[in-house]
Amino acid sequence: MEITRKDLLVLSHFRQDARCRLTALSRHTGIPVSTLFDKLTEYQGRVVHKTISLLNFGALGFGTRANVLLRGGKDREQLKQHLLGHTRVNSLYKVNNGFDFLAECVFRSMKELEYFVEHLRNTFDIRSNEVYYVVDDLKREGFLSDPSLIDALVEEPGPSAAM
Repeated sequence: MEITRKDLLVLSHFRQDARCRLTALSRHTGIPVSTLFDKLTEYQGRVVHKTISLLNFGALGFGTRANVLLRGGKDREQLKQHLLGHTRVNSLYKVNNGFDFLAECVFRSMKELEYFVEHLRNTFDIRSNEVYYVVDDLKREGFLSDPSLIDALVEEPGPSAAM
């Protein structure tokens, strides 16, 4: 599936407001409702992995968020499975540059997070780890969420694309 400017426009509107009505989106984009419906059906599973709500974890009593970098030893696969199943791991990424995993974690307190990291160190062969506390979200899920910036994404790749 080749992504066109029209596809990017539709996707950016949905990134901005996934609950918008197709009739309203049709008015904003000039694309017929039937075409929008077909495009959304086409995107499902291929371009759109899943639709979720972004929660304010602090308002739910989970005010401590941290990104934990981990480098495992021989039991790296068991560590990965443990992290994938852990309730306090919000997102897990495979990374490089001296680490194996980046776990985005959510806890009620710093003390709970410290217990979590200590448990990992005692249970698995953790060669090294670093913890970075998230103080505040400055930008979250911003890529492809502003329809007015679509033209910048369809430009030819070059030095200006990274700026």
